[in-house]
Amino acid sequence: MVAPMATDPSISGVSPWRQAWYPVAYLRDLDPRRPTAFTLLEQDLVLWFEASSQRWRAFADVCPHRLVPLSEGRLNGAGELECPYHGWTFNGEGHCTAIPQARDGSRISPRSDCRSYATATAQGLLFVFSGDAAAAADHPLPLVPVLQEQGQGWADGWVVQDTFRDLPMDALTLLENVLDVSHVPFTHHATVGRRENAGPVELELTSFGPGGFTSLWPEGPRRGKLGSQTTTYVAPGLMWHDLTAKGFARILTVVYATPIRRGVCRLFARFPFQFDSPWPGRLLGLRPQWLQHLGNHVVLEDDQLFLHWQERVLEQRGGSTAAVRRFHLPTSADLNIRALHDWVNRYGGEPFPGQRLPPREGLVPLMERYEAHTRHCRSCAGAHRRLSPLRTAAGGVALLALLVAAWCGPSAWAALALAAAAGAAALRWQCQRWLDQLRRGSGNPPRNRP
Repeated sequence: MVAPMATDPSISGVSPWRQAWYPVAYLRDLDPRRPTAFTLLEQDLVLWFEASSQRWRAFADVCPHRLVPLSEGRLNGAGELECPYHGWTFNGEGHCTAIPQARDGSRISPRSDCRSYATATAQGLLFVFSGDAAAAADHPLPLVPVLQEQGQGWADGWVVQDTFRDLPMDALTLLENVLDVSHVPFTHHATVGRRENAGPVELELTSFGPGGFTSLWPEGPRRGKLGSQTTTYVAPGLMWHDLTAKGFARILTVVYATPIRRGVCRLFARFPFQFDSPWPGRLLGLRPQWLQHLGNHVVLEDDQLFLHWQERVLEQRGGSTAAVRRFHLPTSADLNIRALHDWVNRYGGEPFPGQRLPPREGLVPLMERYEAHTRHCRSCAGAHRRLSPLRTAAGGVALLALLVAAWCGPSAWAALALAAAAGAAALRWQCQRWLDQLRRGSGNPPRNRP
């Protein structure tokens, strides 16, 4: 069951989107040595680590002096946030502690302070509260209850794979997509689904209220081969599916939809596994995270191609509040979609009411990965830095080996040099392929390939 929200918008008139905790980054991807920019609900933020309190802080990303972004500044020797323009300095509470241009002993006005947002860390994520910091304590963090932290990992044998990406769609469009269990065999055919596994989806709504809803799929995916599946939506931006494949693992699919601006959100996806045997978890641990992320991109792009189009068609026909009337939903497979829009109409509204979507993007920006993920991901950014010199070195080794083969003439040494040249050339080709994949997708989903 889903607990009611601390604030019922039907009573308070406050949109739950504007009074909620949202994840803004995985902690491992943040650099505590420098500030980081992020936009939450069109509010530009600067995230930074205060060493004295060992806490992550979030301020409005604007210096009260001349309105430049503090995220372009630095952490000074005292561990405080310093503006890049005139060196004004701010402590973790947002108070201005130094104005270099002022005379010694001058009083610093409260107008010199920054707006500070409430922050919290849990389950490996940094959360920021979108509303007034004073109200944050009345709202629980949106966490997955079965995931308990233990040291640097997880208790109870959970193995968790994570990814994130900035998506060219609204948070509600993303939530529609991930709550929809029946699209997987078709949209994700040849990635995580198979068309031959499609069939009737008889969903049952098990709870509904201001805090979200839950549903049950008794048969479950793959025509019952994996067991029944429950779905939980915790308003406004978290959902997860939960199933237990007997003899293999308990498997969750967790998605946070963090609204950035109209038509853009950040997806945080978690894939927790509780395997019956220790071996699958050990094998998963051998795969570099950046390679896992490349595979995740392919799955995300399966439906990103058309969801960006779909939400604009819906906007033309009345928007999210009219979705249940404009969509044709004749089967129980769409029960979660009905429930989501019922929640929107009864309790939540949209994250950006009355705002129009930006113009539709073409294929190239839709498939962009570097700004949407790679640059912000510690693992992928590291791979991007390492692969470029490795590609260059591999090309040099291939050329040198060819010269050695030519110098040796017909001989065993020449054959060995040619083999080395071929191996180095193959490595150079693979490095270039990985670099391309870290920068952009192909736009050709696996389901459509011959």
